[in-house]
Amino acid sequence: MNIWSLLGAAIGFNLIGFGIAYGEASDKLTDFSYGATFIILSILAFLNGDHHSAQTLLLVLICLWGVRLSGFLVLRILRINRDHRFDGIREDFNKFGTLWISQAVAAWIILLPAIFVLSSHQNSFGALTLVGWIITFLGLVIESVADAQKYNFNLEPDNYGKFIRSGLWRLSRHPNYFGEIMVWAGIYIYCFDFMDFGQRFFGLASPLLITYLLLRVTGVPRLEKYADQKWGKSAEYRKYKNGARILVPLPRAAEAKSWLASIKVGPWDYEDWSAGR
Repeated sequence: MNIWSLLGAAIGFNLIGFGIAYGEASDKLTDFSYGATFIILSILAFLNGDHHSAQTLLLVLICLWGVRLSGFLVLRILRINRDHRFDGIREDFNKFGTLWISQAVAAWIILLPAIFVLSSHQNSFGALTLVGWIITFLGLVIESVADAQKYNFNLEPDNYGKFIRSGLWRLSRHPNYFGEIMVWAGIYIYCFDFMDFGQRFFGLASPLLITYLLLRVTGVPRLEKYADQKWGKSAEYRKYKNGARILVPLPRAAEAKSWLASIKVGPWDYEDWSAGR
């Protein structure tokens, strides 16, 4: 299958899902389908190419990401029963259909570098391949840990109506999105040496699109607005918001310096050796 056939497959799969989800007025299939689209397209592309180790490893990475994401979202929707992201959309045929088609096209674009490599006949690993694998794996770990921390936090009855500020969420207000961006930036780097100039150019749409969607469209803006409406009058939340980075789970300079100051190296502490004493 060529890339356009895979786009058709993505749209076809999502139109079937849309028909079922709209008819049942259920969010379960909607949450499941995003990750499933990536898995299906990756397997179809893989079957169209040579099954070398480079392609196999890439397929495994994407399937791990897709199974983890779809499994987490299904587990979450089974607990909450209703995904409020789709309120005002699932009941509208045109809006809901547009969402499903947009999801299919977005998945196809984000997968472009992987599609180029999975359907290719090359098997030459380079330094960038290893770097890309490491970034992807770390991104998957960060995203998984962040989602698990928030899910477990919300399971505690004592935390009802509260915002999470522990674990990775102490350092970042959206560490899961940072991990997601890392995954697809890493996959692009993993694929870089296998692509020609044109594929590298068009494939760059993958990390750029997922970054744009999360930072400007569906991710951060929506959740920041929700949090401000819910906890904006809380002094604790304002303090948390001013102290935690919006995306990258790293401490602010003052917090990092305070942490370093608590470290002792032999008979000296941080203030001693940072001053050159």
